[in-house]
Amino acid sequence: MLPIANTAHQTNEEIRDKEVRLISESGEQLGIMSAQDALRMAEERELDLVKISPNAVPPVCKLMDYGKYRFEQTKREKEARKNQRVVEIKEVRMSPSIDINDFNVKLRNAQKFLSEGNRCKITVRFRGREMAHTNIGQDLLIKFAESCAEVAVMDKAPKLEGRHMSIFLSPKPNKEKK
Repeated sequence: MLPIANTAHQTNEEIRDKEVRLISESGEQLGIMSAQDALRMAEERELDLVKISPNAVPPVCKLMDYGKYRFEQTKREKEARKNQRVVEIKEVRMSPSIDINDFNVKLRNAQKFLSEGNRCKITVRFRGREMAHTNIGQDLLIKFAESCAEVAVMDKAPKLEGRHMSIFLSPKPNKEKK
């Protein structure tokens, strides 16, 4: 009989150890016995002998229905993949001399990103003599964060890095909706 998939555990005849510590299907210790005796016991109960801890001395084996175990394991992995969500960081860039309408457009975009569950990095870029007035950019970022206050929380205070000042906004945790 050919194996269907490459299994991570050694099963039945693949176990070549002289002695194994055996655990029953219900989880109780059956003691240390030879691998042949353990395999015979598994065949009597119409179960598989599976080595679950190969590095232990002696190795630990368990009686179980291996096909059912593999099926449940893949089902759990699939469920975990379905529930996992990658949070992206979206960036919104502005200049300190941004006009009110442009500011509102950037604000709406950021609120849309936050409502989708993504984090936002809001950046103000200073050019030339604007570097002398970084306080204007800081006020702009604080105003931006206050405008997003109902959907987001500010992670860090405005921070100047070279010619860019930025803040991070994270979406507020949702209450359970009915």
